[in-house]
Order: sequence, then structure tokens, then C-alpha cells
Amino acid sequence: MALLPRLRQLIRRPSSASRVGARRPTKAARRGDTLHEDALRSMLSDDPNNERAFRALAEIVRRRAAESSGSTDDPLAAEPTPDERERAADLAVWALGEELAGNPRAWYPLIEIARLSVRDDHEGTLRRLTTAVERDPSGKALVDALTLLRGAGLPVDALGLGVGHWHPRDHDPEVARQLVLAAIEAGRPLDAKQHIMALDLYPDQAAVAGLRTELAHLVAEAEQTIPGT
Repeated sequence: MALLPRLRQLIRRPSSASRVGARRPTKAARRGDTLHEDALRSMLSDDPNNERAFRALAEIVRRRAAESSGSTDDPLAAEPTPDERERAADLAVWALGEELAGNPRAWYPLIEIARLSVRDDHEGTLRRLTTAVERDPSGKALVDALTLLRGAGLPVDALGLGVGHWHPRDHDPEVARQLVLAAIEAGRPLDAKQHIMALDLYPDQAAVAGLRTELAHLVAEAEQTIPGT
């Protein structure tokens, strides 16, 4: 079962006091990672875009969900397959991302949810990435969003998102790299050249000189392999 249908199935279930991926109260002895989890949640409360803290916490909830996916009182129940454990882990990370994305400053959790949805929810993925990009004035979210779309084989969508949200004067220059690569992958070398030219707006020209040269070289190589250019 794909991730999104499974998530919808879980949402339609009667509500309970527990949350997928969240630490549940227990009378048992505190597990070794519980204090670590509390510390990570505190860090993410202060900064929901702390990538290292999110990844560390995601690993904890993934492991817990995978382990608990086979928990049952039925001794005759079949052992969950690796795919079922993986789906349970993905759902736990999704729930964690949704929880943290409720913070209006949070953009990184939206990137991680989009990573989970990119294969089977195209519109939802673009919506999450757009929200993430709009929440981040630095351009780091845009870099991550474009990288994600390119990695999923969606360079045209990457171009659409980037062109609509890139501010060359203020954003991380790495946005230009992702846009140029997306344009090359989409077979649009002229667009790639325009993105390189947009680097002229960046205040620190010395800082982007090497990047401009590198990208110009990539475009020149691409033009040799694209018919009609």
C-alpha cells in the first residue's frame, strides 16, 4: 500500500489519545533514547528548522515505529514485512513533520514531508514546498526544494518554483546552481544562461565569481549535446 493511502486510512480511524511517532507515556523504565528525544524536541521547539535535530529525532521515531509495527497480542499474527516496517517508519516521520510544521516559522519539516510525498502526491508536494520556500527569507529552503524536485526527475517543476520565488539579491547563491542544473536537465540552456546572468544582482560579486564560471562551463557542455543549440 502506498504511503498516502495508508496515511488516509489511519486518519479515518477513530481518534485515540496517542499520536503516531510521538513519545507515549509509559510506566516502564525510561528507554535509553527518551532523554535524547526530549532534548531534541526542546531544540526543535526553539528552532523548528534545525536539520540535525530533526534528522536525529526522525531516526528515533522511525526506529520506534518499525519496532512497534509488529507488536500484537495474537501469537499467530504474521511477522511484518520489511516494506510494512518501512511504511510504518515513514508514517511516523510524516506525523513528526506535520507536528513541527504547525510552527509558522517551520520550513524544514515541510521539506521532509514533501520528500515522503513526492512519488505519489505531486500537487501536495508542490504545495508543501511552496509554503516552505515562502517561510524562509534566506533561500535555503528554496535550495532544498529545488534539489528535491530535481532528484525526483521533475526539473520543469523545479524551474517553475525557482523562477517564481528566487530573489537573486538576497537568497543563497546556491539557488542559481540548482536552477541552472534544472534548466539543463529540462533541455533549456537559454534559461540556464539567464539564471547565471541573474547572479549579477548578488551584492558580493567576488563570492559568486567561481560559481558563475562553473555554471557557464556546465551550460557550454550542455549546449554541445542538445540538438539545435
